[in-house]
Amino acid sequence: MTDDTTPIATLFERAEDYSKTTIKLFKLNAVDKSADVASSLVARLVVITTVVFSVLIISIGVAFWLGKMLDETSYGFFIVGGFYVLLSILFHLFRKQWLKYPVSNSIIKKLLKEKVL
Repeated sequence: MTDDTTPIATLFERAEDYSKTTIKLFKLNAVDKSADVASSLVARLVVITTVVFSVLIISIGVAFWLGKMLDETSYGFFIVGGFYVLLSILFHLFRKQWLKYPVSNSIIKKLLKEKVL
């Protein structure tokens, strides 16, 4: 039996196989990076949700405690509410430094992180 393939045909077959493998590898890397970023965001979301509920319960307790100290429950809630207004103003003023840049940098680091096999 003779081999009818020419070197050019063999080269084209190998180039086609190489390009298919490269595309498949690119897709797998994209899926891996996406899964890594998504899982990190979900994990952080769970922690943030837990912290938010803890802060909410502590805030209600502090509001009742301050209200009891001031002999008027509503005053405690006004004080705690005022604290959160000041905190939200600070977050608004420094949102890029405290929130936007760190979150963006974290996502970029996750996307550009090299896998070590």
